[in-house]
Amino acid sequence: MKPAMKRIAILGSTGSIGQSALAVVDAHPDRLQVVALAAGENAELLASQIAQYKPRIAAMATGAAVDRLRQNGSTAGVTIADTGRDGLVSVATHVDADVVLCASSGTEALEAVLAAIDCGKTIALANKEVLVMAGALVTEAASRRGATILPVDSEHNAIHQCLHGRSLAEIRRLVLTASGGPFRGRTAAELAAVSAADALKHPTWRMGRKITVDSATLMNKGLEVIEARWLFGVRADQIDVVIHPQSVVHSMVELVDGSIVAQLGVTDMRLPIQYAFSYPERWGGPLPPIDLARAGRLEFEAPDTAAFPCLRLAYRALEAERSLPVVLNAANEVAVARFLDGRISFNDIPVVIERSLDAHRPAEVTTLAAVRAVDTWARAFSQDVAGTVELKL
Repeated sequence: MKPAMKRIAILGSTGSIGQSALAVVDAHPDRLQVVALAAGENAELLASQIAQYKPRIAAMATGAAVDRLRQNGSTAGVTIADTGRDGLVSVATHVDADVVLCASSGTEALEAVLAAIDCGKTIALANKEVLVMAGALVTEAASRRGATILPVDSEHNAIHQCLHGRSLAEIRRLVLTASGGPFRGRTAAELAAVSAADALKHPTWRMGRKITVDSATLMNKGLEVIEARWLFGVRADQIDVVIHPQSVVHSMVELVDGSIVAQLGVTDMRLPIQYAFSYPERWGGPLPPIDLARAGRLEFEAPDTAAFPCLRLAYRALEAERSLPVVLNAANEVAVARFLDGRISFNDIPVVIERSLDAHRPAEVTTLAAVRAVDTWARAFSQDVAGTVELKL
């Protein structure tokens, strides 16, 4: 019998996750079909994707990008949606889409994810910020609508696999693994003069610039801790982080009897993306299995939160809940952008975040408008803070 076709919408199709997702589609043309694509500013790459996959609808971040896309001459027969957040919503809610992969960076896709959930779509979530900002809103909407959220981040995808068929009563803790980034083992003093170019040299993963810096500061793992709380319904004190430089064990679950279940695999994002697309089935694929003999020694160590305080700040925000995770996320985005522009130092990133958290009075964020209001305040405040610490190097 011919397998059922799953129809895919991709938010962020020109980024690294989006391109990996299209490679998964290429590997399973009898099971997967692209029906909607959204991208940022890379009109040339989106044009080639449209020509190859022939989606029903496409969207871009700005009007200028859409103009370049039209000049490419590949938009015949394709509906070009509005720009910005409205375009993301149009792509995510397209009537033909079954699964929506949220792979866009930042917070722009929050409305699109909520709209897709309201339409009953399955969400394959590769974007941390959506749940960090609005975890309660998103998970409550999914529960109310009966929509499924499947994690694509390698760590949460690994936990999802380890938890399969288990009840929460069996779980003692979740253990997220972190590579440690390019600066593992360095002290705070040694980190004072590192550059953006240094921070972008990740030892194991190929990712976008912002998430690569987050990996270097360990904020990426902090955001994942908050995300795990909402994805799996556990408390902050049930989520631990260990440094695992080989990136072979993608994450683990400790059960109440002390047993630990781990998911191991090659460091290739096509694996968790395919799992999310195929779930609840498992499909064969083009990736080779991991060679355990060649993997050699697997090391684990505790994170150094003195040198990398962003992880500690993420736990602080999660334990306070309410609006603090929104502030954490916004201040981090501002600080990382300033660091990438060479305007603040690596060690100033947690300074900007902590001062923003200190200045904020936690409030309930039970609506999308409330989330956006806190986000706007936090971005403005952290911009001011960043201005006070700008490079005195």
